[in-house]
Amino acid sequence: MEKTETSFNVAGKEIKVEFGHLAKQANGSCVVRLGDTMVLVNAVASATPKEGTDFMPLTVDYREKTYSVGKIPGGFFKREAKAKNSEILVSRLIDRTIRPLFSDFWRNDTQITATVISHDCVNEAAIISIIGASVALKLSNIPFEKTVGAVRIGRIDGKLIVNPTLEEQEKSELDLVVGGTADALTMVEAGANELSEQEMLDALNLAKEEVSKICKFIDTLPSKEKLPVSEPVIDENLKKMVEAEVISKAEECVTIKDKTERDTTWAKFKEEIQTKLAETFPEKSKDIDFVMEDIFYNKARQLVLTKNIRTDGRKLTEIRPITCEVGYLPRAHGSAIFTRGQTQSLASVTLGTPEDMQVMDELTGEYKERFMLHYNFPGFATGEPKPERSPGRREIGHGALARRGLKAILPEEKDFPYAIRIVSDILESNGSSSMASVCGGCLALFDAGVPVKSACAGIAMGLMQDDKNYAILTDIMGMEDHLGDMDFKVVGTRKGITALQMDIKTTGLTTEIMAQALEQARVGRMEILDKMEAAINKPREELSKYAPKISVLTIPQSKIGGLIGPGGKNIRNIQESTGAKIDIEEDGTVFISADNTASLECARNIVEGLTAEVEVGKTYKGKVTRIMAFGAFVEFLPGKEGLVHISKLAKTRVKKVEDVVSVGEEIVVKVDEIDNQGRINLSKNM
Repeated sequence: MEKTETSFNVAGKEIKVEFGHLAKQANGSCVVRLGDTMVLVNAVASATPKEGTDFMPLTVDYREKTYSVGKIPGGFFKREAKAKNSEILVSRLIDRTIRPLFSDFWRNDTQITATVISHDCVNEAAIISIIGASVALKLSNIPFEKTVGAVRIGRIDGKLIVNPTLEEQEKSELDLVVGGTADALTMVEAGANELSEQEMLDALNLAKEEVSKICKFIDTLPSKEKLPVSEPVIDENLKKMVEAEVISKAEECVTIKDKTERDTTWAKFKEEIQTKLAETFPEKSKDIDFVMEDIFYNKARQLVLTKNIRTDGRKLTEIRPITCEVGYLPRAHGSAIFTRGQTQSLASVTLGTPEDMQVMDELTGEYKERFMLHYNFPGFATGEPKPERSPGRREIGHGALARRGLKAILPEEKDFPYAIRIVSDILESNGSSSMASVCGGCLALFDAGVPVKSACAGIAMGLMQDDKNYAILTDIMGMEDHLGDMDFKVVGTRKGITALQMDIKTTGLTTEIMAQALEQARVGRMEILDKMEAAINKPREELSKYAPKISVLTIPQSKIGGLIGPGGKNIRNIQESTGAKIDIEEDGTVFISADNTASLECARNIVEGLTAEVEVGKTYKGKVTRIMAFGAFVEFLPGKEGLVHISKLAKTRVKKVEDVVSVGEEIVVKVDEIDNQGRINLSKNM
């Protein structure tokens, strides 16, 4: 294929596509460019299916090269190391957009790599990476049912913006990423500042229009002959015999309410059928298992679509039983246990000083992150033995979603200058554990006394549909997620939405269905908030006695050097004498933290004294440091000394300074003058 360059416009911005130039041995390859931000995207797949695999082996890797912004990696090793969380989250965006569009029976190892090779720090790389994945698959011989596109929608001053710049994203009250085909949506990821359901739908509809245009452009690109997809061929006699044995038992198992009992019963029954049919159909255990799972799948869906009854007996809009408990951990600064059905989160809040903020080293620059949320999913949560390892992509993604939902309710840093860390340990899981993390995290913030703006809750919605009917399920459990067509998570307050995440398994979702799901989620969210507020309805009046005490003041930038002192002498002296910690920002903001109020106030008084401007006419309490024949020197602020001339020590004539004051004596003085040499003249307050 010869080098080809083409382009299209999205909301007035030109996006360029180049292919046939780089990485020509990949099945499909392209470079997508917006401004001076460029992403090289490659799609590769094995020529034959992966043996023994019953799922699609797709891997997506998004990586950022530091040379793209003219930087050398920091740290000891001067090369890019493991993927950062921000890179993993973009990898997930690409994966979730394209995965539903592959055939259910595609079993060839498939990999998408998106590499940022140039970045202008103006235009982001995530959206053009998703577009690049679609282009690379279109150009390749990898079977892909429909092309996809993606856009990001922002909202500034009530106006929706398509693909906002990085600077505009900082000002936006909405961060919505949408992927989809020309006809329907396949992926949604959003954070918002309490937007209403209608405002969110308006943004989704705009995104759908732009995505459709992108898909139509990609459809005009050339394509290779696609690799074949091998669908399993099941012996009809085997199928009939399995159905005769299984259908009635599948109906019985589907309606077992308890997850563990249902899984155990079904697994035991499958083993019995395998044993029974092994002689008649030798070496067909995979086919038997396939047919049995298909029967179970269809029975669960039929129950919902034809009878409006869920497998655990709930109505379509019914939420599982909820219990909330706060203050469970005696030493944590805040804690809560949130249980919904068989899903349970133990959430804890730890408050720290600015020194505890996480330093984020991104392509666009370094900054400090004050709010962290870490989600952990151990094996015992589902009754499985699993070694403890570093968090996987799923844990990082779930934690990022919960963090996005709760971030909107946090107080401003200037009003609450603490680093905040929430940990959600999932102790039991049967679906919607990320939403349990939102609810548990909010309760723990209340328990910690963090002055959040309002309560916040999350709920997961599901969908089952066939050619004729569809049903939207409120608060889905694990089996409904596995057997359903959609996992749609909505986080918000009573006022509006703060986060969205949608994954689907069909070829798309209409905005009409999404509108109904959003409204059903709103009603469910209100019910959950009622339960949470019954446990604790507002943040505690005081922080935990174990939380650090923090005070913030602002000093002139010209005073920073004096506060620090030569070689940091002044700061060290203050910290050693008071036991407090002091952090100074470049803009003159000073954070003082201590374990107790006395240390905090002492350190603050010293800092204020060292950085205060001396005001003529103002009185101060000071201490006599030296006595001379002509007067007394008085330190009235830390490091600030002035002279009280002998004539200004009393109303009457003074023969000797020692007759009026002595070294170490505290007196009240008034600043009379600061001469042109900076010397301070005082008078004793009489």
